[in-house]
Formats: sequence, structure tokens, C-alpha cells
Amino acid sequence: MSKTRKSQSTGLNDLPLFQYSTKRKLERLGVVDVGSNSVRLVVFDGAARSPAYFFNEKILCGLGEGVAETGRLNPAGRERAIVAIRRFVALAKGMDAEPLYAVATAAVREAMDGADFIAEVKKRTGLHLLLASGEEEARLSAQGVLLGWPTARGLMCDIGGSSMELAEISDGEIGHCVSSALGPLKLASFGDGPELDAEIAHRVQRLRKGFSEDFETMFLVGGSWRAIARLDMARRKYPLKVLHEYKMSPSEVLETTGWIHTQDPADMRSLIGTSQERMRLVPTAARILERLIETFAPREIAVSSYGIREGLLYEQMPKSLRKRDPLIEACLNMERASARRPGFGKVLNEFLKPVFQRETKERKRLIRAACLLHDVTWRAHPDYRAEVCFDNATRANLGGLDHAGRAFLGTALLHRYKNSGAGTVLDDVGRMLTPEEMQLARIVGKAMRFGAMFAGASEKMSCELKVHRRRKVLELILHKGGEALFGEVVRTRFESLAVALEMETLITTG
Repeated sequence: MSKTRKSQSTGLNDLPLFQYSTKRKLERLGVVDVGSNSVRLVVFDGAARSPAYFFNEKILCGLGEGVAETGRLNPAGRERAIVAIRRFVALAKGMDAEPLYAVATAAVREAMDGADFIAEVKKRTGLHLLLASGEEEARLSAQGVLLGWPTARGLMCDIGGSSMELAEISDGEIGHCVSSALGPLKLASFGDGPELDAEIAHRVQRLRKGFSEDFETMFLVGGSWRAIARLDMARRKYPLKVLHEYKMSPSEVLETTGWIHTQDPADMRSLIGTSQERMRLVPTAARILERLIETFAPREIAVSSYGIREGLLYEQMPKSLRKRDPLIEACLNMERASARRPGFGKVLNEFLKPVFQRETKERKRLIRAACLLHDVTWRAHPDYRAEVCFDNATRANLGGLDHAGRAFLGTALLHRYKNSGAGTVLDDVGRMLTPEEMQLARIVGKAMRFGAMFAGASEKMSCELKVHRRRKVLELILHKGGEALFGEVVRTRFESLAVALEMETLITTG
């Protein structure tokens, strides 16, 4: 994979986020993204490896509408953008999310009055708006993918209103980056017939010549791609609603884009709840996606909810922070914020390791995550605690977790509170797992349900488990203090775990 060359500096490195001592303490950090179609403020609750979204608001301004014809930013969109930015600056100040890191992309970059717009933003809002080149925009979006998807390998495609960026991703590195004028707003002058299709085909073919490799996976970034993915989910009655790491085959995507061309936009809007402004761009975005699939021939299409804003955050992370597991980092943060005994999740995971010693590295990782999350919903009503815990895993903003992993994690957490998943939300999501995966998730839940009974001390357990596989015996060794904790309910849960493992029980002291 070829490394991309650095473009001319546009000031993107003038404001390193981590130069501020307060930001090193993982406090709130705000990013303003001024795009061709929307202007958005995201406030991350910390600059950690897996930051939480404290605040997220966008305004669809259509700043780039008409730029291709007039060469100037849309006057109405320009005013709306400045009003939105002014609000965002005030919000950030109230949230202690300053200084804001703000970046503008294709529309402002290409418009003849782009520099005037940046100056006006500075004058009326006080915000210094940095301008990204096309290559920088591609690189930042690709880094956003890496923030939530550390093992990503393939081609990143980020579609905006006025441009589309492509970048190679492999082994945590960004390769060749390129920007093109394939945004739906930029293509509006070609209508919606054969002329548009021919122009898209021509531009995509030119892009393909710049990439020597074939790509197993195509990663989609951008609001129009996400709208297409939501429509695909709705058509397939997919059981999860989380878009991040949602995967489709090329044939599934083409079925959905073909369907899009036959539908009334208003009907599609009501189906997924998107805005009229966004839906106007979807048919053209669908045509671009069809041509990308035909030309690059990926085997898999995957959606990333992370893009340029997250890439700005990743840009400033030390390498040591980038190497951390985003899923485990997020679970640690959730445990620290919401569990009754933060730190016990690690103790519980260590206690249960003998039971799962033969599992794969990935499954052990999911079991560790489950242990960290096993108590974060304790404030929920007992009748709904299992479902709330399940929702935390299957709907939360967790990076480094594919949809099968979400289903496994949610199933394990549901069984941490319930012996049976019948008649629960598990009925729909359960079909995402194989029978063997489902059984393992149940066992993990039962193991946590039992182990949590010894949560009287967060530094160490007053007992330990041993698995005698040849004898098919699950042994519980009670240390000093453990005997007092081993009551009737604990015994019942221990026996339930042993039955699930198809083992006999043995209780000793030591």
C-alpha cells in the first residue's frame, strides 16, 4: 500500500488538541465540521480511545448548493451556517468544551468566496475555521474509521454534498488519498438521466486508476451512505438499529439501490425518519455507490459511523493511546461511571477465566467486556434490568464491535439477570448467532450471575474456580471469608452454571 503524500499545510496542525493540559485529563472536547450539506457540532466527553458523545447537533444548511454553477457559496446556506456556528460557539462555552476545533471542507474549499466566508465566521462568531485540502479530508475520514475500527483494511469512501474522498486503510495506516467532485450537489447540473450516469462512470473510472490494489472491504462514511444503509435495514427488517459496522454484500446493496430508484422520496423519509434535505441527495448517492461497487468490486460493504470529526480526534492521539482497544476502553469508562463497584469487572473476569480458558482470543475479549458491563444498569427497575443491560450492548456507541459481537455481548448480559431469554428482545436478535454461540453467551451470563454474588470485595475474590474437564467437575474453592458468602442462592446459581457446562459440582475449602 502506497503512503499518501502530505498536501500543502492549511493550518490543520495549528491547534493540537493535546497541547492543552486540561484536555489531557480527558475532559470535554468540541469539534465543528462545516460541510457542503450540513454544519455539525460534536462534543466528545473526553479525548480517550473510545470517547462518548456528550452532545451532537447538526443543521442542514446546503452551503455547497449551487457552487458548481455559480462558483459561490449558497447565500441562504451561508447565513444559516453562520447562525448555526454562532449557536455552537455559545453551546461549547456553556459545556466547557473550549477551545473548539473547527474545520471546513469541499464547498468552502472550492468556492471563490470561501476565504470571505472564513473571515466572516471569525468576525461574527470568533471561531477560527481551518480549511482542509481534499487529501487531508480523505485522510481524516479514514482516521475516523480507524478510531472505531482499529483492524480496518480496505477502501474508505466518504461522500459529502460536494465531494467524495477515497483512502486506502491497512494495518492502522492510511495509504493513497484522493478527493473527487462526486458529491450529489456538485452533480445536480447533470440531471438524473443517462448524462448523469455517464459522468459518474467517467469519474469513478478515473479514480480507480489511482489505486493499484483490489479491496476486500469498502468502508462507507457520510450521511447519504448511512441513509442508504438505514433503508437496507428497513427493507430486510434487520433486528439491530446501530449503523456502525453494519455489513452488506454487494448484491444486497444493489438490490436496495435499485429499490430506491423506484420509490417515492416521501415514503422513504417516513420509513427511516431522515430529513427532506438529506433524502434529496440519496438517489444520486445510490447511483454513485452502484458504480463504485461495479468498478472496485469489493466483497463486502461496511458502514462506519465515524468520519472526519472522529478523525480530527484520532489525529491528535499519541500512538500509545491509538493502540488501546476501543471496546474495552468504552466498557471501562461505562463501569467507572455507572457500576456500584468500579473495578470489580476485572476481578470477575479473572475469577471466571478457568471456565473459558479454551475460548478464542476474540471471545475472551467479549467476555471481558461483558464482565465490565455486568453491573452498569443496576439502577434500572429489576423487572427491566435485563433488557436495559441488553440494550446497552446492542445499541450503545461502542467501537471495535461488529454486530455479531453486539448480539453475543447483549445475550450474555441479558442472561446475567435472567435464566431464560424467552419472550424478551432476544427473540429477534438471537437469530444473528449460531446455536453454539448462543449457548456460550448463556453460559457467560450464568457465570457472571453466579460470580457477582461474591462482589463484597472489589480487590480480590474470596474464592476461586477450577475446571476438571476430564472428570467433568466444576470445583469452587472457598477461601477465608468465602464460606460466609456462600449462601443458598449462591449455591443454586453455582449448580445452574455447572448444569450449563454439563459438569458436576465440587465445593472445597482452602
